[in-house]
Amino acid sequence: KVDAAKDRKQQQQQQQQQQQQQQQSAQDNMPRQCNTTQLSLTPFQTDSGGQGGGLSRSAMRNFLAQKSCMERCLLILHAKVAQKSYGNEKRFFCPPPCVYLYGDAWQFGDGVASGHQKSPRRSVDEGVKPTKAAASSQQLCAYMGIGSADQEMAQLSFESGSRDYSAAKTLFISDSDKRKHFCLAVKVFYPGGQDLGIFQSRRIKVISKPSKKKQSLKNTDLCVPSGSRVALFNRLRSQTVSTRYLHVEDCSFHASSTRWGSFTIHLLQDDQTEAEEFRVRDGYIHYGAAVKLVCTGSRMTLPRLVVRKIDKQVVLLDADDPISQLHKCAFHLKGSDRIPTSPRAHQRRRRLDHHQHRRGRVPLGGSCRPSSSSHRAGSVRYKPDAERRRRLCIWFGEVEAETAYRGEDQLVCVVPHVSAFSSGWAFERNTLQTPLSLVRWDGVVYSTGLMFTYTPEKGPRQQQSQQQQQQQLDQSFSYQSVFDPAVDAGIV
Repeated sequence: KVDAAKDRKQQQQQQQQQQQQQQQSAQDNMPRQCNTTQLSLTPFQTDSGGQGGGLSRSAMRNFLAQKSCMERCLLILHAKVAQKSYGNEKRFFCPPPCVYLYGDAWQFGDGVASGHQKSPRRSVDEGVKPTKAAASSQQLCAYMGIGSADQEMAQLSFESGSRDYSAAKTLFISDSDKRKHFCLAVKVFYPGGQDLGIFQSRRIKVISKPSKKKQSLKNTDLCVPSGSRVALFNRLRSQTVSTRYLHVEDCSFHASSTRWGSFTIHLLQDDQTEAEEFRVRDGYIHYGAAVKLVCTGSRMTLPRLVVRKIDKQVVLLDADDPISQLHKCAFHLKGSDRIPTSPRAHQRRRRLDHHQHRRGRVPLGGSCRPSSSSHRAGSVRYKPDAERRRRLCIWFGEVEAETAYRGEDQLVCVVPHVSAFSSGWAFERNTLQTPLSLVRWDGVVYSTGLMFTYTPEKGPRQQQSQQQQQQQLDQSFSYQSVFDPAVDAGIV
């Protein structure tokens, strides 16, 4: 009996040991909590082995050599304010938002580019007439909307004779839309599957109707400062079909029913005489002031004009309050007694806002989806969405630079050594200028218009310590950029 009890006790101990070993083995195979942070990295493979998104050095060299025929530009012109529609009425935006296309890279499906040149496609060169399906796949399609899901986007038509221009004449904003500001959205694509992206404009302020109160400088949102851009139009008996816009064509001013022009309004000095060169001053435009209108496209100017206020179809000569948008006004030549009092001379004024989009063409071909928008300035601004915020890299000519983001508002890169362009250039005594470009993750090239200059050192190069070399790397070239999540992407 004693031996049997000892055997049972040993068996129980062995079973307990086996259970403990199994539990320990199970615990070793379970995931453990730790204080580390998991990071998701998305590699971008390129032909050159960098971050440039499918863009090789030879492709970049080809793009820089043929830059003039590979770049394309999209310009959106629109008013700064829009009047809201109530009930079943539709107050169409006036002047209607329009789109201009610049560059020879735009294709329209009939072998003609936006520059009115034949497309260098193989089928055209060999005399083979492209099929209707191939032509339709190359036909540029564009739609414009107000960024609302409740309203359909209006189609833009680039017809023969006006390849570079199209306007959306049926856009409006209803009273059910509670937004105080909105942005126009232009979607551009080719039916063959190439999506060029969605381009957004600047913000447009929504107003109910023009204020009849006397404007003051306390609220400058609707005032017109000197040097701003305006559009002028005339309308007979408030009929939309009778609207005529001031436009410059063939070096002459005329009233157009289809196109409207952008004019820079300058406030003149009191003692300014009529001359090709004139002096301007800062401030807001007031009634009774002498102004100069300059066409932003052709740079043609009108003679000196005096702005007059209109009240119930009567010209008020003693009004001196600031001009407000959407108010009726009249002009008369300074120094002339001829003052227009006819209703046909009553014109509405709106500040004009323009937004220029640039996009580069991928030299390697393939699908590219740029979502860019920009306005011209002396610095570079990139306004990406959250998904593509960290997918830009800087290129010095055909050489890709090591690029990193420092916070949310600064893009930093290491300046490539001059020997990266050519091994023998390290001993050159001449300066070298290289264009600066931004390349997006999918290989789209954005031209900045900026240049970087390599200047040779004076005297022989001294041997530097490792610490001094590290300090030079820390003082690398930085690229300032401003982000706006509301805009899909923008580049200056």
